[in-house]
Amino acid sequence: MTAPKPSLAAIWTLAIPYFRSEDAVAGRALLLVIVAIELAVVGLTVLINQWNNAFYNALQDRDWNSFVNQLAYFCVLAASFIVLKVYQLYLNQWLQVRWRRWMTQSYLRNWLDDANHYRMQLQGDAADNPDQRIAEDIQLFVVRTLRIGLGFLNSVVTILSFVVILWGLSQAAPLHLFGSAVDIPGYLVWAALIYSVLGTLFTHLIGRPLIRLIFTQQRYEADFRFNLVRTRENSEQVALLSGERAETSRLIDRFQRVVDNWFNIMRRQKKLTFFTAGFDQFSIIFPFIVVSPAYFAGQVQLGALMQTASAFGSMQSAMSFFVTAYSELAEWGAVIQRLIGFNAAIRQARVTADTTTGIRHVPGDGKVGIQLNNVSVRLPDGAPLLAGVQTAFGAGRDTLLTGPSGAGKSTLFRAIAGVWPFGGGTIAIPGDARVMILPQRPYFPVASLAAAIAYPAEPGAFSNKTLAQTLEAVGLPALAKRLDQEAHWNRMLSLGEQQRLAIARAILQKPDFLFLDEATASLDEESEAALYGVLRTQLAGTTIVSIGHRSTLTAFHGRNIALTRDGEQHRLTEVKAEPAAG
Repeated sequence: MTAPKPSLAAIWTLAIPYFRSEDAVAGRALLLVIVAIELAVVGLTVLINQWNNAFYNALQDRDWNSFVNQLAYFCVLAASFIVLKVYQLYLNQWLQVRWRRWMTQSYLRNWLDDANHYRMQLQGDAADNPDQRIAEDIQLFVVRTLRIGLGFLNSVVTILSFVVILWGLSQAAPLHLFGSAVDIPGYLVWAALIYSVLGTLFTHLIGRPLIRLIFTQQRYEADFRFNLVRTRENSEQVALLSGERAETSRLIDRFQRVVDNWFNIMRRQKKLTFFTAGFDQFSIIFPFIVVSPAYFAGQVQLGALMQTASAFGSMQSAMSFFVTAYSELAEWGAVIQRLIGFNAAIRQARVTADTTTGIRHVPGDGKVGIQLNNVSVRLPDGAPLLAGVQTAFGAGRDTLLTGPSGAGKSTLFRAIAGVWPFGGGTIAIPGDARVMILPQRPYFPVASLAAAIAYPAEPGAFSNKTLAQTLEAVGLPALAKRLDQEAHWNRMLSLGEQQRLAIARAILQKPDFLFLDEATASLDEESEAALYGVLRTQLAGTTIVSIGHRSTLTAFHGRNIALTRDGEQHRLTEVKAEPAAG
């Protein structure tokens, strides 16, 4: 993926929503106090600079009383500085956690809203590793934005404050070259400006590739972490296939990308550090080189020399903000790029879902049921899958959908659920109808068994008594003792047990339309028949639509439709059904 370029507009787009949110009052108040403290810190820096003059003059003059007074004054300044820095850090961290909490909640809602997360996966790598973007990039964005923003503010105010001081000192300590005074108004200001501009220019030229390298590093790190998690999640399949060597090789290849790119970062940072470290060290003596001729000519006292060096150092440091913060700026830029890309992927997924040229969902007639009007289904690359689907799933009429693997049966279910936008036509669903789709491999959150079964309802939506009765109905009475146990149920239970739990979930939810996408395929025929009997008993008012390959399923459905090939795509064909099981 090509890294989008960060800009002030992009930074504003990412940052400003929080300060217009429901937490805006607290956020703005904290930011205002933090900025005020930052300005006060700059004010104290100016006072300490002026203190340098009086303190070193007292040393030169051997004035004991003045020396003691200046020490006492410095203690006051230092104490004030300490208090301000402590509370600035405390309030900054308070703002960080509030800002991050709001952004995290906002991004989670936008990512998970209306199956957006699923459509984003269909777009390819445009939104790779959303876990990293939400868990890590938001935190880095908030921290870096505050740190860099306050650092830039400090630099601007420091420059404005010390320009006046340096301009006055330039008159008090005129430039001396080869024993003669040279009248250059504000020469200390110009010297600091030229020195800083040259440092910033060379730093940018040397360090510019770091932005791209850090962006790539974050992506490789996230890819490596994702594949580690994927291996852990599928450890059973890996073990059964004796795939450990293949997994090791694949993970090492992923990690090698991390290492190779890291070496590129190291080489670039080595060059940058050579320059910035030398720049910082020379900055210490540069003001003395500029002012010392006036001091040795007897034009200024030691106090003025030290004040000039301090003021010059403060101003030069402020002007060199981008030099000293370049690595952090590069990381910040990479984070901004990733969040920009994530937002763009979210917007694109919504556009894909809302487009009028795709599959449209409209309110339907409850008497007709779910009606598909000239529905076509395509793959994300535009390849045709289904065409001209014209059918209805009427209330009370159970339907079996059959056809060869890869014909598009599951994709048609996804289109009915509203998560597959690629295609055309209209799907009419009664406005008050509750639709539930059970895939072949169920999902259970890492939670108590009671909460896992109740999902997506809130934990506690069903009593333990109801849950125990439902578990017994689907053939899992032993699990009733573990309702309060928290575990990773997709790992703990066999696929057959997971499918039974999914049927239990459907019984609890009582949908009007239940779509079973080979949701009992891992059970033997006798257990499958028993579960269909339970569904017919427990969900008498539910219309069941099943995908399956077993001929025995025909007996449990009053209608059978099949997908048949028509050129490069498939069409629905009505098949005479066997009488429904009594």
